[in-house]
Amino acid sequence: MVAIVTDPVSPPATDALPIRVAALYHFTPFADCAGVRTRLLEACHALGIRGILLVAHEGINGTIAGTDEAIERIVGIIRALPGCTDLEVKFSRAPALPFHRMKVRIKREIVTMGVPGLDPRRDVGRYVPPEAWNALIADPDTIVIDTRNDYEVAIGTFRGAIDPGTRSFREFPQWFRDRREALLEKGRTPKIAMFCTGGIRCEKATAFVRAEGVEDVFHLQGGILKYLETVPEADSLWEGECFVFDQRVSVGHGLKPGTFDICHACRAPLSPADRAAPDYEEGVSCPHCRDARTEAQRRRYAERERQIRLADRRGTHHLGLPLPSRPDAPPGDGTEP
Repeated sequence: MVAIVTDPVSPPATDALPIRVAALYHFTPFADCAGVRTRLLEACHALGIRGILLVAHEGINGTIAGTDEAIERIVGIIRALPGCTDLEVKFSRAPALPFHRMKVRIKREIVTMGVPGLDPRRDVGRYVPPEAWNALIADPDTIVIDTRNDYEVAIGTFRGAIDPGTRSFREFPQWFRDRREALLEKGRTPKIAMFCTGGIRCEKATAFVRAEGVEDVFHLQGGILKYLETVPEADSLWEGECFVFDQRVSVGHGLKPGTFDICHACRAPLSPADRAAPDYEEGVSCPHCRDARTEAQRRRYAERERQIRLADRRGTHHLGLPLPSRPDAPPGDGTEP
């Protein structure tokens, strides 16, 4: 079982953690997705890297982890792929490998929105570096939209941001169309600023909003992760922690491991208060799912938890341990960097 840092009293310095995590994406046309998949999977296995990469005709997306040397080498290999010289990568650190295995999957989209014809390379909104983000979202004429899903927003977001309440990224286009008139009436000369975890969802969200006829569209370059890495906590407008799609569950300012765990039954992120609640039983139930599970399901979860602990004592990984993506998330929506 991979150890998850939760409720740290004195967390180790981020640069002292042994594992390097790389969250990456890039939009570029791949003619031979199968060939790219084979090359990356073989290289990752050879380097001892774990995580998940998605490959589609529109590009690459994923999060991987390994030693410093291994991550340097695989990032070099990815940047050598056709059109990937300018690959967007955010680095952070973890106390142990936050994935149990390595997967490279071929998908229709590297982040699933379900709107045909969008080309983020051509129609993307204006990038705003983290250093300039505070000024943009503090402007009363700026409409700030969190493009992430409800369970991500619940543990942290930017002050004053609109939460669409979506359960998957596929719901965002209809949410925007339903509320477009109300949103654009909010400011005298409204600007729309959007953000997500690592930037990839905003590449498509801004392209979509521009395709809907809105011109003043901006997004946070490098996403929340780059902001938390770059902007000092004393100057930050971020409130809470940032959900990440691996066993760390969340990170805070400076990309230090956060205080959230994951429910192994329903995969909801759990705060320290959630874990102290009477309805919480490790690996079996939490306040979010206690009433939604049958006794038979809870018995099955309890047995899985027992097997996980046995594997932990043996020093092996139990592959039944779920990663912190949600069962309702469509393919490609739970791997954003």
